Amino acid sequence: MIKIQFVYNIYKIIAIVFILVLIFIAFYNGLVVRRYTLITKKIQSNQSIRIVLVSDLHSKVYGENQTRLRSKIEAENPDIIALVGDIVDDSGRIEGVKLFLEAIKDIGPIYYVTGNHEIRTGQVDKIKDLFKSFGVYVLENNLHKANIKGVNLIIAGVDDPNIVRYERTQSNWYKEVYNSFSNIKDMEGYKILLSHRPEKVDLYSTLPFDLVLSGHSHGGQIRIPFLLNGLYAPHQGFFPKYAGGVYEFENYTLVVSRGVYFNLFLPRIFNPPEIVVVDIEGME
Repeated sequence: MIKIQFVYNIYKIIAIVFILVLIFIAFYNGLVVRRYTLITKKIQSNQSIRIVLVSDLHSKVYGENQTRLRSKIEAENPDIIALVGDIVDDSGRIEGVKLFLEAIKDIGPIYYVTGNHEIRTGQVDKIKDLFKSFGVYVLENNLHKANIKGVNLIIAGVDDPNIVRYERTQSNWYKEVYNSFSNIKDMEGYKILLSHRPEKVDLYSTLPFDLVLSGHSHGGQIRIPFLLNGLYAPHQGFFPKYAGGVYEFENYTLVVSRGVYFNLFLPRIFNPPEIVVVDIEGME
């Protein structure tokens, strides 16, 4: 009887430890680095490009002077840093963003597009000027040609669709984006589009890009490993199709960041804040 009770207590302790570990993992909110490797014929087999993708910072500060963010980004030795919107929160808090831009400005070329939260501040023009003052390429339905390590790149970006409401115009966002980029098909180089919204896949499929980088989904907020990639995402609703990760389409690849922001009052479950590293490697 004593032996049975002893075994029962051991199992009980193991179960409690397991539950505590599971809770720790589920609610862990430390920054993680998520890595994806893409293979393309548009780059020679001995060439590669590394992109660090950051989304949805929402003005949050990681460590004194953003040292935690800087150290993780710098450690990846990126060729490009892509900021795909909601770096600034709509609360108007800007100090964390200034610290972030100051921290990363010398690591590598930085490209930025707005998200819906920047538009909602009502001060998107001032925000863009701030990014430009740190040497950031602010993309507004335009593109930048670059040659990095011998690789020709076309890096394009679009404002968040809410820009139409901010500018109080009757223009059609979809039509403007299509007209801006539909004619770049014959341009030489690997073509990358920065766009905050991952759910606009039908539009991206009509454009001649090889890679689209997005955020906005916050990873669907709640995940269940191997079962549920996300519970709810803005503008996608419940069980979002594009919550985070790599999605392959017929003519392009979509990479969605789960973002770096977290809020203790709206916990991320099995969904830690992430910095995304995308390695683009050539093939024969």
